[in-house]
Amino acid sequence: MGSNPIRILGIDPGLGVTGYGLIEQRGSSLAYVLCGAIKTSAGKPLAERLAAIHRALTELIERERPDEAAIEETFVNRDPQSALKLGQARGVALAAPALLGLPVAEYAANVVKKTIVGVGHAEKGQIATMVKMLLPASAAASADAADALALAITHAQHRGLKRRGAA
Repeated sequence: MGSNPIRILGIDPGLGVTGYGLIEQRGSSLAYVLCGAIKTSAGKPLAERLAAIHRALTELIERERPDEAAIEETFVNRDPQSALKLGQARGVALAAPALLGLPVAEYAANVVKKTIVGVGHAEKGQIATMVKMLLPASAAASADAADALALAITHAQHRGLKRRGAA
């Protein structure tokens, strides 16, 4: 176990709002660093909105220097148009950290819920409450930011399990 903290960036992708949350893991302890949301205007062309998400994530990663990233896997949406737009935003959110050399892990929503709350069908409010309990200093002002922190926490838990399993 190194004493250097691992910085983990969680990304909750969305075309209108992409949440992000950064934590530090040192051994089994987790510390809140920051969180927020990247918002795009529905009135702008799709390409501009995707470029804005990419630019904001790239600036965040270059400024905060995370070691790893975690992103939510897309669930199937009933509306094909919404699913396509979410998929495009998710592609940008996957590419931004990968282009800067970060390993990117993907987690299904029910894995995140089970890791954070203990059940795979938890409500958004339950996730936000547990994130606040696990990271008391966190200041998630939106569900998107709380979800991104939940992704980072999930990755911290799962990367630890993977390391112990590999040993």
